[in-house]
Amino acid sequence: MNVIVKVAARLGLLGLTLWLVSVIVFMCGQILPGDVGRVMLGPFADADAVAALNHRLGTDQPALLQYIRWLGHALRGDFGLSLSFQSDAGPLIVYSLGHSALLAAIIMALLLPLGIGGGVLCGLRPGSLVDRSILFFGIAIATVPDFVSGLLLMMVFGLWVGWLPLSGSAPEGSNLLQELQYLILPALPLVLNLSCYVARTTRAGFIEASAADYTRTAVLKGLTRRTVITRHILRNALVPTVAVIATQTGYLFGGLVVIETLFGIQGLGNLILSAAKARDFPLLEGGVLAMATIYVLAAALGDLLQTLLDPRQRVRTGR
Repeated sequence: MNVIVKVAARLGLLGLTLWLVSVIVFMCGQILPGDVGRVMLGPFADADAVAALNHRLGTDQPALLQYIRWLGHALRGDFGLSLSFQSDAGPLIVYSLGHSALLAAIIMALLLPLGIGGGVLCGLRPGSLVDRSILFFGIAIATVPDFVSGLLLMMVFGLWVGWLPLSGSAPEGSNLLQELQYLILPALPLVLNLSCYVARTTRAGFIEASAADYTRTAVLKGLTRRTVITRHILRNALVPTVAVIATQTGYLFGGLVVIETLFGIQGLGNLILSAAKARDFPLLEGGVLAMATIYVLAAALGDLLQTLLDPRQRVRTGR
């Protein structure tokens, strides 16, 4: 019952958050310089023609009426007509989101075993040579920006040894395996950077859980080391790690503007950047709203997983 209450409260907060995001996104689109009719017809179009187009599109109406109409269409998945592509913005966002999702899936497939495994390895023997080595290299790699490590990896694996393609976009007609091959090199900088963060978080949680009273009680009960680690230490140690991974999941779907631009991936971050440069307001508003929705859903899912993993949170919810 406590979990159900927690989920219901979280869904209510999720809806409120998305509504506030929609207001902020729409208002930002309103205050940005530029005129929709002028953008569509060009800088030398007649003023009467621009005014007529704005009237036909409804962009000359009060902001509140425009917001209500825009929100109603957005709830049905209709984000309007892209000014730069002259097509519906919704399919463009879905297409870009697919590329970002595929890249995020590859990153997660490499990040989870590498980051969590490294953190557990450090937590098993804190202060050992392995622990100090992983921490040292982790901190060193984490200080390198993504675009720098991306360029270095491009030079090594794309130019010198030639193992991986330089571009992140597979040719038309490629199958899924070929697309995955093209996304490995763009994924590596993020995997190296984020795995260090996840490993440090897992290590700290593992050491804290190892020293907890419930762990000492489990040891005194005569449980095997494997049982103590899997049932008592690891489950509690992963609670903060889940929160970190949930936060990074939202970032992977829409915040990889630098990586997507560097490797030429038509992802959501690259699409939002292109829309901002072209003053394509419908596409920009739809893209940002989609990205914010993913952030909120990822955070809610992480919160739910934390509740399921940590009994103390369920107890606090029930009070």
